[in-house]
Order: sequence, then C-alpha cells, then structure tokens
Amino acid sequence: MKKKKRIRLNTMQMIALGFLGVIFMGGVLLWLPICNTEPISFLDALFTSTSAVCVTGLVTITPVTQFTLLGKLILMLLIQVGGLGVIAVTIGFLVIIHRKITVRERVMIQQTYNMDNLSGMVKFLLRVIKGTFFVEALGAVLYATTFVPKYGVLRGIWYSVFHSISAFCNAGIDILDSESLTPYVTSPIINFTTMFLIVAGGLGFVVWYEFGGNLIKTIREKMPRRRIISKLSIHAKIVFIMTASLILVGTIGFFAFEYSNAATIGELNFGQKIMAALFQSVTTRTAGFATISQSGLTPASKFFSCILMVIGGSPGGTAGGVKTTTIAMLLLTCLCEIRGKDSTECFGGKIAVSIVRTGIVIVVITVGILFFGVMLITIFEPGVDFLSILFEASSAIGTVGLTADLTPNLCRASQIVLMALMYIGRIGPITMALVLGGRSNKMAGIIDLPEKRIMVG
Repeated sequence: MKKKKRIRLNTMQMIALGFLGVIFMGGVLLWLPICNTEPISFLDALFTSTSAVCVTGLVTITPVTQFTLLGKLILMLLIQVGGLGVIAVTIGFLVIIHRKITVRERVMIQQTYNMDNLSGMVKFLLRVIKGTFFVEALGAVLYATTFVPKYGVLRGIWYSVFHSISAFCNAGIDILDSESLTPYVTSPIINFTTMFLIVAGGLGFVVWYEFGGNLIKTIREKMPRRRIISKLSIHAKIVFIMTASLILVGTIGFFAFEYSNAATIGELNFGQKIMAALFQSVTTRTAGFATISQSGLTPASKFFSCILMVIGGSPGGTAGGVKTTTIAMLLLTCLCEIRGKDSTECFGGKIAVSIVRTGIVIVVITVGILFFGVMLITIFEPGVDFLSILFEASSAIGTVGLTADLTPNLCRASQIVLMALMYIGRIGPITMALVLGGRSNKMAGIIDLPEKRIMVG
C-alpha cells in the first residue's frame, strides 16, 4: 500500500492560507445572531472580517450600531491578530504553552519579518508581542483622559483599549459613531495619540527591535547619544528618513490643497489647520482614521491621498502599501542611473541587484492589480465618479480604510473586488504571486543565459 504524499506548504502559502482561515472564521463569528443587534448578511460579516484581519478599515455597515459587545470584542481580536500577523500570533501561543519551537517554525518567523539569520527568532518575536501590548496600553491610557470623562469609566476604558489597538494595528475601525473622529478634529490629545500609535505601528517591528537594542546598549555603555542613530542599519535609516519626509510632504500638500475648503479644514484656525493636515498626512499611510470628511476633499487632495495610500508604511509592521523602503530604493536607483553609476548606492553601501528587482516587481504588480480592480469597479458602477473609485480601491490595496463614503453604497460585486484588494494588500502582492507560482524554480540561477539588449526610454 502506497503512503499518501504529505503536502508541505512553504511560508508564503502558510501566511496566505492562515489569513484566509482567520478571515473566514471571523466572518462566521460576526455573522452569528449573538454578535449582532439586527440581522446581517454573511457577505457584510465577511467583508467586516476581511477589513479587520487585513487591518484596513473599510466597512459596509456601522460597527457601533451593528454589533453587540461580543461582536465588538471579536472585531477587536481580529484586528489584533491581523496587526501582529497570523504566524506571530500562532507561534506566540505555542511559546506561552511552553511548546518547543522547531527549526521550521523559526524559519517561518525569519521569512515573515525578513530577518538575516535564525538566531534569536523566538526572543525577537516575544519582544514584538510585549512591545505591541506596551504601546497599545500606553495609547489606551492617553485615550482614557478624553474618553473616560465623556463616556464614563467602564465605557471610556473599553473605547480607549479598542481604539488604541485599532490605531496601532493601522486598522482605522472605530466604535464611536458614524462621524468617527471628526468631532475630535481640534483635540490635541486624540490627534497626537492616534498619530503616535499609527506611526509606531507603521515603522515596522524590525526597526523597533533595532532602535530599542541600540538605545539600551548606548545607555548601558554610556556612549554618545548619536550612536543610537549612527549604528542603525541602512534599512532603519531609510525607514526613518522616508517616514519623516512623507509625513512632512503630506502635511504641506494637504494644508495647501484644503486651506480654503469649508468642507474640510477651511473653518479651522491656523494651528488647527496644521494639525488636521498633519493627521491627514499620517492617516493616509495605511491607518484609516479620519478627522475631516474624505468625500469633501478637493480632487487634488483625493489624488494626492491615493499616492500616499499606495506607498503605505514600512516593512515588517502593521502597515500596508508597497512600503517606504521600496519607494526609497526606486528613487535611489533613478538618481544613481542619472549620475551614471552602475549600482544603487545608499549611506556608503551598495543595494543588491536582487533587492532592486524585487522592488520593481512589487510596484509593477501592485499598480497592475490596483488598475485591474479599478477597471472592474468602473464596469460594475458606471455612474460613479472615477476619482472616488480610485480613492476607494487605493485605500483597499494599501490597507488604509479611508473612504469617500462610497463602500457601503457599492454593489456586491464591487465590494468583493475591494475584499480581494484588501487581502492582497495585507499579505503583499509579491507574496500572492509566489503563492500562485508555487515553489521557486530550483534551476534558477544555475544556468547563466546569454545577455541580450533591448531599447528603453
């Protein structure tokens, strides 16, 4: 009798299937009558679960009125699992129950967070989980200073915890009311707490780990403070520079585009306009919370938002998009090509050609999928403004969650397209391509093919 061949999945396939499994399970749970104040269709429940697990924030229903306390609790747990990642949550649970982590599982952690070696993987993962809970607890305390006086102790603490998790995981799902955070557009506490959590989640766990290690080592060895930054890897330096640059450029852009727009920031004073523009710049980087009307944005701001949403946050964190490092690498490649250099250089080092090629593939696949999704929605929604469709689709694939009040009004076919975009955006377009392509070709790189030239430009 022949033994059945055991199917072994690679890490990419396990991540993709893991997210699908959690999404479906979350959809079933949110569909249960005990989780709802009124009947909900399974597709709406599944859409909400997809949005939560993919930490996006687009919804077809209003969570605060649709779900019971149990439903909201399940929604919060789905956001937390989606933010940390299925692999991290699963292996973290195995560590808690004291089960030995195998070499294969360590490889999964390494590939999930794109680490250089296998040493210290479990320690790294535990620091990620502990760091996540610490930052979320800090955010909850800051939120509580506003929510507890307004809603009372129990409800205020519950709202603080939920929105701290949602903000750190870059989900952007709220349980306040239909106006979301717009009533708090002039509140420094809510604005800066939310921005802090969004940026902290969007920097990436690897950058956290490295920055924290440098900080502790500098304090212990009483070294100069500049060592904290100077000893960072090229990756971490690029992340910090790109994050700061995009936030600054976004703030200036939104401030200029919306300055006189009465539907957004036109009625605010000068300082409040700057704060609102800063928040809009930060939230477009895959967060999804809104303090101003997104449907009221000028066409320039909507298109500008699409660009920022597609760029997204940084790798290895809770953010989506093509990632800041990918865009930085492409810009550096263009600059080096213009200067006549044969390779992409940064901070005195050379970026591997394979990394450059991967970056190009990520951008091309992402833009291609985005355009295909937009085309499908324009077919299904012939009377809807094209820019609004682009805005919604960019928000989905960038796992942002900002909406121009369009998602709930779309037909089911269009909502399914958005679900697919959210899923692909969360696991990563290149991961999806590798999943569909199966295992990599073992012969690749062994046979060196002759070089050919084509005309470009």
